[in-house]
Amino acid sequence: MRITVYLGANEGNDPSLKAAVRELGTWIGQSGNSLVYGGSKSGLMGELAESVLEAGGTVTGVEPQRFVDEGFLYDAITELIVTPDITERKTKMIELGDAFIAFPGGTGTLDEITEIMSQVALKDLRAPCILYNLHDYYYGLKLLLEHMVTMGLSSEEKLQGIYFAADLSEIIKILGA
Repeated sequence: MRITVYLGANEGNDPSLKAAVRELGTWIGQSGNSLVYGGSKSGLMGELAESVLEAGGTVTGVEPQRFVDEGFLYDAITELIVTPDITERKTKMIELGDAFIAFPGGTGTLDEITEIMSQVALKDLRAPCILYNLHDYYYGLKLLLEHMVTMGLSSEEKLQGIYFAADLSEIIKILGA
């Protein structure tokens, strides 16, 4: 299974993020799955890719030309796909993924996973959309989705296929791996 993971190029200020992302990467590599991610060597993105590679897995990075030019790419990954811009990067990462995980990240991560959530809700994409809710990171988003249903602006049916997982064991269970 190709698992697309969205996450930040920053490390954040909580050391448990690094440990959790490395645990996720190690599982991806050891389980025979492969990683699709944004291609960066910095921050949590670099930690994830490195841990997959160290566990014997394959890593496909999808990096906009701008970030390649700025020197952010991780040259040790298995495959690099360079896109003209962020929009094409998002499209390619969706095309390559069989499952989608949003690790805690910033506005770029939020942008990417909300597109997945929309496609899952519309049934245009039939793949699990998992928000890695480490330390309740995505709690506010979960409340917002529930509020949308309460307000009659969404439905429980549209939320099927969108999951909130507190840890790696829940992710593994959702993926059936």
